[in-house]
Amino acid sequence: MKKLIVNSILMLALSFSFVSCRETADKAKDAAEQAGEALEETGEDLKDMGEDMMEKTKEVGEDIKEGAEGAADSVKEAGENALDKAKEAGEDVKDAAKEAAKAVKEGVDGDSK
Repeated sequence: MKKLIVNSILMLALSFSFVSCRETADKAKDAAEQAGEALEETGEDLKDMGEDMMEKTKEVGEDIKEGAEGAADSVKEAGENALDKAKEAGEDVKDAAKEAAKAVKEGVDGDSK
């Protein structure tokens, strides 16, 4: 009778271990599937982030280009304004020199009379 009880207990223990191993294998399979899905989602997220970075980089490049064009226009305009002022100053100097020469000439002519 003792052998019967020991054998019965041994059979129950073996059956629990088989069921337990099967459940462990199923859990491992589920965990592997979940890990695979998580990796796939992470890959998609990284891809989206890369695309977003490319778009932002393109936008920044366009902004820099527009800023540079605006700066070039401002420099050109400032140069034109400076040239105009220089021309005006040159004409003023020329007129002043003519006036001075005229005054000197009149002064010389007035002294000789």
